[in-house]
Amino acid sequence: MNPAPPPGIPGSCATGTVAGTGLPEPPPAHPEHLKEDPQKDPQKDSWKDPRKHLSRWLTERILPLLWPPLAVYAATAALHLVLLAAMDGPDGPGLRARLLSWDGLLYADIAANGYPDSYTYTPEGQLTGNNLAFFPLYPLLIRTVHALTGLDHDIAGVVVAHLALIAALVVVQCLFTRLYGRRTATVATVLLAGAQPMAMAFFMSYSESLFLALAAGTLLAAHRRAWLTAGTLALLTGLTRPAAAAAVAALAVAAGLELLRQRRWSARPVAAVALACAGTPLYLWWVGRRVGDLDAWFTIQEAGWGTHWDNGKAFWDFLADTFAHGDGWVPVSTAVLLLALVCATVLAWERGAWPPLLVHGTGIVVLTLCQSNYSHSKLRLLVPALLFLVPAARALARARTRTAVVALAAATAFGCWYGAHMLTVWHYAI
Repeated sequence: MNPAPPPGIPGSCATGTVAGTGLPEPPPAHPEHLKEDPQKDPQKDSWKDPRKHLSRWLTERILPLLWPPLAVYAATAALHLVLLAAMDGPDGPGLRARLLSWDGLLYADIAANGYPDSYTYTPEGQLTGNNLAFFPLYPLLIRTVHALTGLDHDIAGVVVAHLALIAALVVVQCLFTRLYGRRTATVATVLLAGAQPMAMAFFMSYSESLFLALAAGTLLAAHRRAWLTAGTLALLTGLTRPAAAAAVAALAVAAGLELLRQRRWSARPVAAVALACAGTPLYLWWVGRRVGDLDAWFTIQEAGWGTHWDNGKAFWDFLADTFAHGDGWVPVSTAVLLLALVCATVLAWERGAWPPLLVHGTGIVVLTLCQSNYSHSKLRLLVPALLFLVPAARALARARTRTAVVALAAATAFGCWYGAHMLTVWHYAI
């Protein structure tokens, strides 16, 4: 009788024999030296190839972020411009002239010739407005694009407006995605660039798109707690339009909330607010020093455009007169749309929103409606206010896709037509 093989010798049970045969077991299907290391991250290998890492970063992070606002810009720009060209007619001044209406020509003149150095008077000796009423950042960018590309100042102004609008839509998409999710953010960008009345101003040589990009950038940076970036963007907003006071107030609220959250002193939020407060006063001081009168900017605004703070008296008088005696489509539609925007703003407060966004949007509404400027231009002045878009954007985001698409398409068609109609039929709206 043969003795059993001792333990440890190949063929024994101790080392793994096939039961009843004494033959050694076959090697395992996955030897230990071929098994993947559970601690090893295969994605780290892509760092060895920068091209693979860049490609994955673009496809996974950047493209999903950029394609919705870029698609919205392309679609709304095409629709706005096609409708404007069609409604201009064969005897109209042309698409270029329409896009440069009123303030567009004044911005181009500032970019080409600079600012006047004194008050301006009519031949009868009456004080009137001049280009010192317009803040400097937008014409400075027009001059920069002119110098870099060789485009004339008129077309450079339109290019700056469109580039600023693209940046604004990307920033708004990022901000609303953080606040409400990607679907609501996409709906909001469609409402912003296409559906709201007088969105046409974004595509003209006006500063609305630049103001929106910088103000929304301020809000996004504050939400990310990038305080010095937020302060810098708010300062630039203050060099674009006087309504930047709303963005500064929103940043101050965001900074205050951050200090309450931390329950300790923090220099960066306070520094951001201090930086933001410098923009508009700096330009007003420069105008006063140039003319030799500290109140020069306010005097020019009053003389040229009749603009002063009146606590909303002119707005309420416009509503009362329009609803009592208005007999035309333009004043009635303007009054109805202004009231609709006010109601949407109130609804946003009732349903709750991020406090800095509430302050920014409400500030734009208050600054617009409580001044005595021309009532038909107020729809244009309100287009950078994001707050009144929130209730409709959230409601459509919750609706079925087919319902949302049909509603957005109809609203965008109306918004684009309305802007073209106002610009060609009632050009004082701009």
